[in-house]
Amino acid sequence: MRSEEKLNITIRPSKERGYANHGWLEAHYTFSFADYYDPMHMAYHSLRVINEDRIAAGRGFGAHPHTDMEIITLVLEGALEHKDSMGNTSIMRLGDVQRMSAGKGVQHSEYNHSKTDPVHLYQIWILPDQKNLPPSYEQRHFAPAGKENTLRLIASPSGAENSVSVHQDILLYDSLLDKGADLVYKMDKRRAVWVQVKEGQLKMNGLLLKAGDGAAIEQETKLQFTAEDTADFILFDLA
Repeated sequence: MRSEEKLNITIRPSKERGYANHGWLEAHYTFSFADYYDPMHMAYHSLRVINEDRIAAGRGFGAHPHTDMEIITLVLEGALEHKDSMGNTSIMRLGDVQRMSAGKGVQHSEYNHSKTDPVHLYQIWILPDQKNLPPSYEQRHFAPAGKENTLRLIASPSGAENSVSVHQDILLYDSLLDKGADLVYKMDKRRAVWVQVKEGQLKMNGLLLKAGDGAAIEQETKLQFTAEDTADFILFDLA
């Protein structure tokens, strides 16, 4: 990762992420994934994957297996159709948060539900705190208005505040800051934070983050966010 002015904050610029274009799928990889391998960007604490995908109309991933991974999916635009070997089926849209614990083994497929429009999504993989768990699934809808100019909890170990539950000591927040809005996050110096900007741009402790940029933060006590433009981002608080 490339250091940017502040000792405890390291920026992962969008343009330096891994990239793949398969025609029907355009993907950016924050960490090593599939054919993209970079030993300097394998994971961050328990955070293993942050993939930004754009899937063409009517296309997608056929049934494929996973084990021992917490998988969170967020749709930014369009509709994503999900099916799995546990019998779950769903169509995800903006505001939906899906958590699938692969545990000792599960298969699922993901397709763009639309025959005309692309789907834009983030998929996140988190290493679980124990292996061989029974596979499980949750999906929640969060009204977009509820994250305006605040940090809304969407994933946690306990499922607090109606968040989806994950098998790891991690708190995942979602936020949408209006242009010029400020927000402060008080950070425990014993923990780490990762910030990922989905859309727009903001300043964090004086550093500019644009769409697709990520930032690793260690040994800080306060994060000050100011939206340079309307900014949609997520924040991971990690053990």
